[in-house]
Amino acid sequence: MPQPRRNQISLVDTPYYHCISRCVRRSYLCGIDKYTGQTYEHRRGWVEDRLLFLSTVFSISICAYAVMSNHTHIVLYVDKSAADDWKIDEVLRRYHKIHKGTLLTQKYVCGDKLTPGELITFDETVELYRKRLYDISWFMRNINEHIAREANKEDSCTGRFWEGRFKSQALLDESALLACMAYVDLNPIRAKVEKSPKTSKYTTIKKRLQALNNKQQQPKNLMPFIGNPKQNSPKGITYSLENYCELVQTTSRSIIDEKTDHIEKYQSPILQQLGLDSAQWLILVTEFEKHFFCAAGAELMMNTFKRHTHHQRIRGMGKAKQLLKRA
Repeated sequence: MPQPRRNQISLVDTPYYHCISRCVRRSYLCGIDKYTGQTYEHRRGWVEDRLLFLSTVFSISICAYAVMSNHTHIVLYVDKSAADDWKIDEVLRRYHKIHKGTLLTQKYVCGDKLTPGELITFDETVELYRKRLYDISWFMRNINEHIAREANKEDSCTGRFWEGRFKSQALLDESALLACMAYVDLNPIRAKVEKSPKTSKYTTIKKRLQALNNKQQQPKNLMPFIGNPKQNSPKGITYSLENYCELVQTTSRSIIDEKTDHIEKYQSPILQQLGLDSAQWLILVTEFEKHFFCAAGAELMMNTFKRHTHHQRIRGMGKAKQLLKRA
């Protein structure tokens, strides 16, 4: 039975979440329909463009994504503190990029004076918009509804395009976060539609590798890797971008060859820091969704999340002990 979203998201425990949306029945998001021969490949660009655009509107950053033929994977970082610091003008500027707002918010933006009674309603509306701008459900709604409308328009049809609500997984520690990001980045490799992360179109790993090859520090509109955090350093993933890209590329070779040798020989600095061995890592990046349901992390973190979200039990606790423990 589907869980209420409040039982799946707890910003007290983590700002990182893995979200998955799947198309209903035989609807095609992208790719080629083998029955009709019709191609929908251009829709990948729709998803990527919308996703990156919304990251400039919401107080939510993109850590990883992969656009597949009938589903999408996105790893998000929710920055509630940044949204809380926005002034009224900033909240409305962002919100009006995607929604019209109300007559009062439009009146305020035009510079018209509001009455004391109108100001009470206006202030409540601004705070509602502020909350929406760091709300994962609103973020995913603004992606999925937009894509559904465009796809239905192109297909000259109406009705449901997505398979109900999106699924979300809380990523409770660094091991879960890095493993899930790699799981998402390697999706085309596991599905055998690509042979290398460098050629995996519409994925974050391709963008990150391109940035490295072009000697750019970080890809635009993606959560940066900041290495070892220093005082006043920007928010980001506390590992080296080069080390992450090398680990993903090495892991892709292990998946294709069905061996752990490549990872063992590489001796990844990231795996050493996380305390994971090659066997644990390979299971995580190939079977992440299989072993974890609404949350993933070490046993202690899973139990804390369970209390905060009022779950009686959480699937995946056994695998957390086995796969997300120190080697």
